Amino acid sequence: MKWLWTSADLIAAMHGRPIGNLPQGIAGISIDSRAIGAGEAFFAIKGDRVDGHDFASFAVANGASLLVVSEGKLPALGRLVTPMIVVQDVLQALVDLGCAARDRTAARIIAVTGSVGKTTSKEMLRQALSPSGSVHASVASFNNHWGVPLTLARMPETTDYGIFEVGMNHANEIRPLVAMVRPHIAMITTIAPAHLGNFRDLEEIAAAKAEIFEGVVPGGHAILNRDNEQFGFLEKAAKAAGVAHIHSFGADLKSEFRLLDFMPNGEGSLLRAAIGGQTLEVPMGAPGRHIAENAVAVLGAVHLAGADIEKAMGGLATMQAEKGRGRRYRLAKDGGWFTLIDESYNANPASMRAAIALLRDAEVQAGGRRIAVLGDMLEMGEHSPAVHAGLAEPLLEAGIADVWLGGPDMASLRDALPEGVSCEYRGTADELAGYAVDAVRAGDALVVKSSKGTGFSRIVAALLDKYPAFSEGERES
Repeated sequence: MKWLWTSADLIAAMHGRPIGNLPQGIAGISIDSRAIGAGEAFFAIKGDRVDGHDFASFAVANGASLLVVSEGKLPALGRLVTPMIVVQDVLQALVDLGCAARDRTAARIIAVTGSVGKTTSKEMLRQALSPSGSVHASVASFNNHWGVPLTLARMPETTDYGIFEVGMNHANEIRPLVAMVRPHIAMITTIAPAHLGNFRDLEEIAAAKAEIFEGVVPGGHAILNRDNEQFGFLEKAAKAAGVAHIHSFGADLKSEFRLLDFMPNGEGSLLRAAIGGQTLEVPMGAPGRHIAENAVAVLGAVHLAGADIEKAMGGLATMQAEKGRGRRYRLAKDGGWFTLIDESYNANPASMRAAIALLRDAEVQAGGRRIAVLGDMLEMGEHSPAVHAGLAEPLLEAGIADVWLGGPDMASLRDALPEGVSCEYRGTADELAGYAVDAVRAGDALVVKSSKGTGFSRIVAALLDKYPAFSEGERES
């Protein structure tokens, strides 16, 4: 059997002390006792809310063959006889293992950050590179101080392409993460007012994102959005960090990887792009100009990584939007159907505008409405009233006449909408969910968009629970 890690290599990488009869190796790594698989190692990380040591017995019951625990917690583990590697600090041990994984691989490593589109771009890279070799990528949004080392530690030695999402909501968070990842290619999707309550202005956000350049390996590449107003700042930062090759993407005429044309077509799109001296026509499985713009950056990264660009285009054609990030549902009601666009994972002013554009282009049936179901954008600080009220402009430009709002901050948008817009406002996501389930009609198209912490995913869940998927056989004759 090919192990992810042999026990000997685990001990060496983590400077650990073995207890018991260790297995020859482990098949995988988990920090969740509920999701661990047979033959995997459980790392008992102490988090802000829970301590993994409290769940070690559950991990063993669910198949863990090895525990990684801290020296200080060893007495509390009682009668557990499962083999262990004891370390001083479990999270630091995971970091050390992640760095060892990076040291042992010959994979081309790509790191992605940005205010909007990190996870979607990471998934596009996964789809685009998979036909060219074995790909290892972050799951979900594992982009923080434990998600990045966990993703690294899980990377098989034989990986051809490693893709890492790197996130932050304060300065100095990306720096230690990218020091572990050490990418050959660093991509910044865009700079936008996300986490604005933690920063003075967009340039401070750009400076925090620019920390990614510090980890780029000698001779490496940076891919930057030339259409973004912070491009010049980021270009200077990349040069100052010693990045050897700086590339740009976007619709700007000076872009090296250029979006030439974008044609939406219902639940997908067609884009034309200039990449590496070729003009490509790329069918996209997911809709939205913002998706197409980042797809150009992805194709640029594929080109720089030396992968097959034709095969990458095929991968993008089959891509579907993820849950919470634009996934679409066609749900049956009254002999017809309505469209639900789930954008409930997160929100900031830039991604709100992108979601509103998706709704503008969505198909509605006869008599149907385009309905924006919007909740609070969190971490906006003192800017919150202005940025929420500022959403009135893109809603009016898109011709959205029906708006359902929830949350205290969305009261600012409610008050900014003119009388011609039909607006329903509720104080909480749960109150709005009850209204949405009753008020939606066949023919409608809804986009649900909010910051994750507001619970707007429960509105999506309520609609999916109430209304089944539509099939043509259900249509009334």
